[in-house]
Amino acid sequence: MKKALLLVLVLVVALTFCACSVSETNEATTSPSASTEATEPAESPAESPEETAESPAESPAESPAETTVLSYEEYMAAELDSQVTVETYVQAKQSWWEETATIYTQDQDGAYFVYNMACSQEDYEKLVPGTKIRVTGYKGEWSGEVEIMDATFEFVEGGDTYVAEALDVTELLASEELIDHQNQKVSFKGMTVEAAGQDADGNDVAFLYAWDGSGTDGDDLYFNASYNGETYTFTIESDLCDNTTDVYAAVKALEIGQTIDMEGFLYWYEGVNPHITSVTVVE
Repeated sequence: MKKALLLVLVLVVALTFCACSVSETNEATTSPSASTEATEPAESPAESPEETAESPAESPAESPAETTVLSYEEYMAAELDSQVTVETYVQAKQSWWEETATIYTQDQDGAYFVYNMACSQEDYEKLVPGTKIRVTGYKGEWSGEVEIMDATFEFVEGGDTYVAEALDVTELLASEELIDHQNQKVSFKGMTVEAAGQDADGNDVAFLYAWDGSGTDGDDLYFNASYNGETYTFTIESDLCDNTTDVYAAVKALEIGQTIDMEGFLYWYEGVNPHITSVTVVE
């Protein structure tokens, strides 16, 4: 009897152990957490700044910065070699060469000498006195002459016109104020013709071809005129007024001691060196 009970107890324990094993096995294979861990995709990494930033195509278009047009006072205050933009009016054209132009311009407040400005020959013909243009270039200085170099320009559509009257600066010739009118259209009144040099025979002459007399007809003309005991040098810039112009012929006909009136542009080279466009003998 004891053996039978013992056998029964052994069988019960064995069956209980098997049931527990089967249950654990089923739980391991059907557990929701195990299934989720096996099938759930890995968490996406955080998006990089480049991915989250707005693409250029979606960014609002940036409007180009507007060009600041300087007044004459602001232009004169600008640093040398800085980029400048001015609106000004053509007064005279000096030359056109290889798609660049050199011109004299002025507004109601001051003047600008524009050197080597990019310009087609077709546009050069349109640069008549009074034409309003917008010029962008670099403020430079050469031997005292302040100018706008390596410039580009555009016509100001619908702009007004302006041709400057010559400012009489005769009384300013010996003053420090004269340079304040650099590049402007100016006049000189009651000047006395002085000897500019000597010819091959040693005679005094009223003008020279080139600054040292080494030139020939068609080159720049240099001549001297005095006022209040001081003598100044004036130039006929042949690119501006060549040997077919009235002023070129007038200077070649000057005589020492004559009294003359002149007009031109107050150019500077190692001191005042006006480029003359008109000479009239008054005595």
